[in-house]
Formats: sequence, structure tokens, C-alpha cells
Amino acid sequence: MNNALLIILIAFWRALVSLPRFLQLPLSSIIGFLIYITALKRNKFSKVNIDFCFPNKSQLERNKIFKSNIILSGRVIFDTGIAWFWSKKRINKSIRYEINGLEDLLREQNSNKGVILFFKHSLHLELDARILGMHAEIYGVERKHNSEYFQSIQRKGRLKSMKGIVDRKNTIRFIKWLKDGKTLLYAPDQDYGMKKSNNIDFFNRPAATVSAPYKIIKKTQCKTYFLNSYVKEDKLFLDIEKLDLNDIDEINFSRNLNKYIEDRIRLNPNEYLWQHRRFKSTHRKIYE
Repeated sequence: MNNALLIILIAFWRALVSLPRFLQLPLSSIIGFLIYITALKRNKFSKVNIDFCFPNKSQLERNKIFKSNIILSGRVIFDTGIAWFWSKKRINKSIRYEINGLEDLLREQNSNKGVILFFKHSLHLELDARILGMHAEIYGVERKHNSEYFQSIQRKGRLKSMKGIVDRKNTIRFIKWLKDGKTLLYAPDQDYGMKKSNNIDFFNRPAATVSAPYKIIKKTQCKTYFLNSYVKEDKLFLDIEKLDLNDIDEINFSRNLNKYIEDRIRLNPNEYLWQHRRFKSTHRKIYE
């Protein structure tokens, strides 16, 4: 996509996001339904992942999760735009949210202790980070966008909530942050290939699971927490939970972390970002 078209689309996106929240919600459902009835490749990935991860549910139950998930994905346009473009004042005025466990995180930060704050890829993860960043100093790990122009928009937007962002491959930088007592948001629940991953079960299916978190924790002696987010009656909840995993070795740590993330996904499966090929390294054929 050339920059001229991208500039026009982003201008339209900004205009759309400027609408009041009470108009955004029904509009997002319409957009989500249009996405649902369109034969998009990402829809296929969502369907495959949900069927693959919930074999004990009936087809009717899985279809219900899938439909809700795709329709909710219509909110991503608005939630991400709010996170990147809205002021703190407007967010506090228009978005209903509640943060639980913030005191524990702030206590660690006041003690100058580094924290890895793990999180799962929810559909509203950008809004999660923005709201948390309004109440605590956080740093982030990202995967750069292919478009340099969009990457500049993405970085500027994310820096509204974070004090710093680094590419996921630059481990030296975020190791330094943790040693300096910073809090790092880190999502380990995607498939980045087997080169730097272990084959660990996720929803009872072998999945490429990044090995870096365990090594980083051992190297920095940082604390471990988890940010669980979900929406209930149009109110966003951010639960900050202390992680006490069996970290006697890398494999057990990764296994326990995967299970922890899985358990939280099961609570609100329709809000998870199923659109990624989580099992592409271990079960590539299911996406063909």
C-alpha cells in the first residue's frame, strides 16, 4: 500500500475515532458483522484456532465463540484509535474501566524492582496498555510494522502510554530496562518460529513457545506479574496478578506460563486475538 493511500485511510480512521463512544459501540458491531460475513483469511485462522483449541466443546459452542470473536474485532479499529489518538482526559471521561492490583505493581516500582508484566493478546490490548500507562510507568516490546509510515504512527501512538518501546529482537535493551527497575509489558503467546522457542503445549497442543522470558528473568532477577484484561457490561477490567510459577527450569516455567495464559483465555475466549497462526510451526497444515 503506497503512502498516499495510507495517509488518506489514517485520516479517515482519525475522523471515525473522533465519534463519541456511544456511537462507536453500535458502529463497531456493524463493522464486525461485515467482517464476519466476508471471506477473510484471518477469519479462517480464527475458526481453525478455536476449533483446534476447544475440541471438547460442541460445534455450536465453537461457532458461537467464533462469531462473537469476529464481531468484537470490529471494536479494534476504535479501541486502538482511542489508545493512540485520544487524550487522557477524554479517555477518563468516556471509557469505563477498573484496575485491580495496581497497588502491588506500584509498590514494586517504588522499590526500584524490575517487573516483567506478561499479558495475552486480547482484541483490546492497545487500549489496555494505554489505560495502564496512565497510572504506572511501563515499557513495551513490539514487532515493527512493514510500512515505515504506519510504523511511525504506531510508535507515536504507543508512546502515549509507554515510556519506551523496543523491537522484540533487541533483548539487550529490555534486559537493561529491567535491571534499572523498569516495568516491561511482554506477550509470549505467539509463534515466532522454533529457532528460539521450545515445543510446549498450549491448549493441549504442541506450540512454539519463546524461551526468552525465562532467560531474561534469571539474568535480571526481576519480578513477574500478569495483566489479565476483559470486558464486562461494556466496562474494561485490568487485573494485575502476581505470578508465582515453578521456574526450576526453562521447560517447566514455559509450560506453567502457557497454562496460566490458557486459563485466562478460557474465561473470555471471544476476546482473544485468535487471528494469528499460533500453531504455524507445529501444525502448519491446519491453516492450509
